[in-house]
Amino acid sequence: MRVVLISQVPPATHGLSALLRGLGHEPVALLCSREHASRYGNEFERLVRDAPGDLDVVIQATRQGIAPLLRRYEPDLALCLGFPWKLPPDALAVPRHGVVNGHPSLLPRYRGPNPVAWAIRNGESEIGFTLHRMDAELDTGNILAQASVRLDDEHSWEELEPKMVTLVGDLLPVALARAEQGDPGDTQPGEGSYESLFEPEYRWIDRSRPAAEIYRQVRAWRFASGPPEERGALTDLDGQTVRVLRTSFEPGDGRAMECADGTLWLVGTEAP
Repeated sequence: MRVVLISQVPPATHGLSALLRGLGHEPVALLCSREHASRYGNEFERLVRDAPGDLDVVIQATRQGIAPLLRRYEPDLALCLGFPWKLPPDALAVPRHGVVNGHPSLLPRYRGPNPVAWAIRNGESEIGFTLHRMDAELDTGNILAQASVRLDDEHSWEELEPKMVTLVGDLLPVALARAEQGDPGDTQPGEGSYESLFEPEYRWIDRSRPAAEIYRQVRAWRFASGPPEERGALTDLDGQTVRVLRTSFEPGDGRAMECADGTLWLVGTEAP
């Protein structure tokens, strides 16, 4: 299949392009947007500069212009992962086999722009990945492939990424085969949930809360959508505001922080 990638995430564009070629498909272009680019880590320049050299890079200014650009490439399929816009119906109708979207949750749970962060905040023991047919709403289309992996104590995308890469590598052949065969996919069960960005007040650590809750808060902010400089919970330390990047229940080289029911150790901080 001729495939147009739709993404704002530099590692995803390289990984998906390689996976597609390994499965015998032909990625032909990368479609991205300047709008809300900071949601994916302020890496728009890197996205464009370091995109796979054999792909056209198309920067679309408006939703209304997506369909004409897609038609130019005569795609059999579009594959989306990390894009700030809902695609309009005329764009969804262009690829012969539709648009497949990748979402890092076990849909229908945790729809929206912040799925991993919300899963950690809520104390989930696993995180999923779903490849589904994209429809007119956010993360509501029929499921083509889905699986989960265990969440441990990851504090960054760099730590979680190997698990997710393996998961996507396993799921993508299944989803593409179903899409190419015209399989409509499986209806998402139940009502599901939509979770937006975190509220600003959640950035500040309340030391009167239990240690486990604060530990999750610190980890959740490391996966929150937004620029890297905003991915950290805040607290006061020696009269200065610091961004907390990592905590531990074990004594180490960091500073002790007394919580409602015990001690957490601040083992990674930086100036905001």
